[in-house]
Order: sequence, then C-alpha cells, then structure tokens
Amino acid sequence: MPEHTTAIDYAMEAASGPHFSGLHLDDRFLSSSFTDSIKQPFVIGVSGGSASGKTTVCDMIIQQLHDHRVVLVNQDSFYRGLTAEESARAHEYNFDHPDAFDTEQMLECIETLKQGKSVQLPIYDFKNHRRCSESFRQVNVSDVIILEGILVFHDQRVRDLMNMKIFVDTDADVRLARRIRRDTVERGRDVNSVLEQYAKFVKPAFDDFVLPSKKYADVIIPRGGENHVAVDLIVQHIRTKLGQHDLCKLYPNIYVIQSTFQIRGMHTLIRDKDISKHDFVFYSDRLIRLVVEHGLGHLPFTEMQVVTPTGSVYSGVDFCKKLCGVSIVRSGESMENALRACCKGIKIGKILIHRDGDNGQQLIYEKLPKDISERHVLLLDPVLATGNSANQAIELLIQKGVPESYIIFLNLISAPEGIHCVSKRFPSVKIVTSEIDVAINEEYRVVPGLGEFGDRYFGTDD
Repeated sequence: MPEHTTAIDYAMEAASGPHFSGLHLDDRFLSSSFTDSIKQPFVIGVSGGSASGKTTVCDMIIQQLHDHRVVLVNQDSFYRGLTAEESARAHEYNFDHPDAFDTEQMLECIETLKQGKSVQLPIYDFKNHRRCSESFRQVNVSDVIILEGILVFHDQRVRDLMNMKIFVDTDADVRLARRIRRDTVERGRDVNSVLEQYAKFVKPAFDDFVLPSKKYADVIIPRGGENHVAVDLIVQHIRTKLGQHDLCKLYPNIYVIQSTFQIRGMHTLIRDKDISKHDFVFYSDRLIRLVVEHGLGHLPFTEMQVVTPTGSVYSGVDFCKKLCGVSIVRSGESMENALRACCKGIKIGKILIHRDGDNGQQLIYEKLPKDISERHVLLLDPVLATGNSANQAIELLIQKGVPESYIIFLNLISAPEGIHCVSKRFPSVKIVTSEIDVAINEEYRVVPGLGEFGDRYFGTDD
C-alpha cells in the first residue's frame, strides 16, 4: 500500500467535529458576531410546581445527551441566605416567592455561561437556610445549559435567555406526596412542618406565580418524568438544534448536509495545503456528489406507481423533469461531472463573472438553455465567499425568467458573510453546502477555507 494512502486513511478515521469549521484562527480574521454565535450554548428552562418531577426530566435529558457537554443550574442555588433573625422563624418564611431568590446573580451566571466562560455557583444549605460561604460549584463551558426551578419563567429577562422553555405538569396530590418524602428524608424536616408550609406558602405561590408562568412554555410535559415519549421528542429537537449552525436558525433557506466522520475527514484532506492534486480532485468529487444529491432532494416530485419483477405494485415518486445546471466559471465547472452523474442528459449552462476583489465585478459571458425560464436551476460554485458573484448570477437568472424559488445554489463551503449577502437579497433561493466556515479575511478569502479551488482542482496553481 502506498505511503500516502495510509496517511489519508488515518486522517479520514481521525477527523471529527461539528459541521461548521471550529478552527482557532488569528483574531484579526474573525468577526466577533460570527465567533460569538458559534459558541452560544443552547439554554433550556425547566419549570413546574414544587416536586413536579423537574429534576427527573432534567436528568433524563442529560442522560440522552451524553455525547454533548450539558450543565444543570438549579434556581435553588440562588436562594437568598436568611439572617439569624429570619432563621429563627424559618417556618414563617416564604421560600416559594420570587423575592426569596437572588435573580440578579442568577442572570449574571447564565449570561456568563452563554459567553463561553466558567462560573462558580453558590451552594445553599437547606437545613441552615444559608449559603455555604466557602464552598462553590464550578460550572464550565458547555453545549447545553439547563436552568431548572419553580420560578425560572417568572422574570422576562431570564426567559429571554432561553432557547426552549419546558413546563412539567403534575397533579397536586402527587406533588404533595413527593414533597413530603423529599423534605423529610433529604432536608431533615418533620411531616407537620412540611404540610403547614405547603398550605401556607407553597400552594398559594403555585397559584399566584408558578401556574401563570405556564403560558410561556414552549412544551408542556404531563406526568413529568413518567412521560418518556415527551422527553424523547424534546431530546430529538435539541439534537437537531445543536446540529445546526446559527445561520441555519436565522435563514430557513440554508441547508448544511449532515456531518459524519467521512465528510469531516474529506474536508480535512481537501483543506490540507500539502495534499496531491490527484487526491484533492478525488475527495472534492466525493463531497461535490454528496452536495448535488442533497440539492436534488429539494426539487419537487410527483407520486407514481410501478410494477416490480415480482408482480407487486410499488408506490414511489418520479423525478423532476424540467431541470438544468448552471456553473459559475471556472470553479463551478468542477461540479458539472457530479451533476451529470446524477442526472442523465442534463443541460448545463455557464456564467462567467470577472472577480476583482470585493467590488468591480462584471458579467463577461453567459450561455444558458433557451427554455431556462421553465426549469429549476442548480447553480454551481464550490465556494461562497462575499456573495457578490452569486448575487450577480442569481440576478441574471431571474432576468431570464427563472423564478427565485426555482434556484438552488450548491457549494462545498460557505462564509457567513456570503450567506448573509445572498439570503437577505434572495430569501427564496435555497443554499446547500457541506460546511459553513468562520469568516472572510481582509483579502476576501474564506478562512479557514481551502484556497483557490479552481486552481487546485484544475492544476493551474503552480
């Protein structure tokens, strides 16, 4: 086996990570808004009555998200410590009122975590009703932050920090039974004091503060931790959001193909400046084929039935017939073979746009199918950088009578600036890419990027 093959196989196996490039770059290349958006964790608020099963639901979510960094922040950590005088009459203190919590400190901690920084959370002693002055809980940077507590929906400022709000809904008698068991076993209280506190403070506070906040929930879970179906659906949604670049949440027309170790490995190889031309072309072609197949999946279809060799009827779909490709010369021509391999006999047009930095672009040449206004168009260009060339090509297609919603723009990598540029001007154009990179630098190159794709692909970079 050749030596370079072993190195490639090793890179393919070792590469891993999210579907957007998370490389460390010189700060002068990066726009803070883009780097901040990449680091933003997914914040989940979990509320509900006392002993409704909030902690159980949180534990189930954490267990199912085992392959992500998840931290649990309890609102109970932010109870205000009682003075000696208040402690002497602790049975008269309302621990279920919003004023019992230090909301300002809780806000500060969550905002710090969202900024990608570690925090030290206070530890509350429920037996002495004070914070442990010398003990703190260190909470590090994470992918998911779960904020749990009876009143986490009460303050709008806290709600605004959340990406998802869950309310755990459990019958009152079940909650009371759980509270008696928890407070007597874990918090050293007697049954009479628990019942007295429940009647005097807990139930009125639930009616006045907790239940009204239910209307802010995105998801309501009946029966708490017993509802495995609800928790599974929530985890599935969280996984989907974690797998999306923030730009996909901002623009619904952006589609990034699902990342795998193979895709990440191919990107590792074609981004390597020392890879041979043969291997660059080989792995680029593989990636291009995946992007083309994904793009074809966004075309309309019609249902049809066929008879199989066994005499059975199979209900399937028929491909879109009115279709063509348009490559932005010359890098876009590298994607033509993959399109022809997927769509037999497809017509392919060409657009040549002169690039001179970020400005001064002009159309040099276009040759398009005469009936292009009747076709869906797959626009081909492996790199979306500033978006100016793409916008000019899309504008030309629209002038030729192609509806904006009929255009699907296919590329291997996209810069956030280019996505903003195209999506704001043409929100109905679908953009399909295999990775979203970090930014473009002062020379209008995508970073980390992969260099001048056309030169590397066609061997004219020497």
